Amino acid sequence: MLESLFGSVNKERVLLFICAKGEGYPRDIARFFSTDLTPIQRQLDVLERGGVLVSRLVGRTRIFTFNPRYPLLNELKVLLEKLLSFYPQDEQDRFLLTRQRPRRAGKPL
Repeated sequence: MLESLFGSVNKERVLLFICAKGEGYPRDIARFFSTDLTPIQRQLDVLERGGVLVSRLVGRTRIFTFNPRYPLLNELKVLLEKLLSFYPQDEQDRFLLTRQRPRRAGKPL
C-alpha cells in the first residue's frame, strides 16, 4: 500500500512486522509473508544502516527492533498502525497473534 513511499514492498513488510510484533528476525519475517529470505535481509540491513532499526544477537540469531533514538519513530509507528488498520480483520489478527506454538501439556502457568 505504501511501497511508493518506502521504496519497496519488502521494506513495508519489514516495518509492518516489526511494528506489530515489536521485534523479529529475518527468517520469521520471510516465513510470515511467504517470501524469499534475501530481499528481507537486504531491507533489514538498509533500515539498520539508516538508523531506523537496531539489532542484537541472541545466540546465533540477529533480532531486529525499532531504534528508540530514531527521531521520527513515533510518527513512523503512527503511520504503520494506520496502515495496519486498513488491512482486513483476519490479516490484522494474524499480525497481532503472538503465540507461535501451543503450551506444553502440564506446564505450570
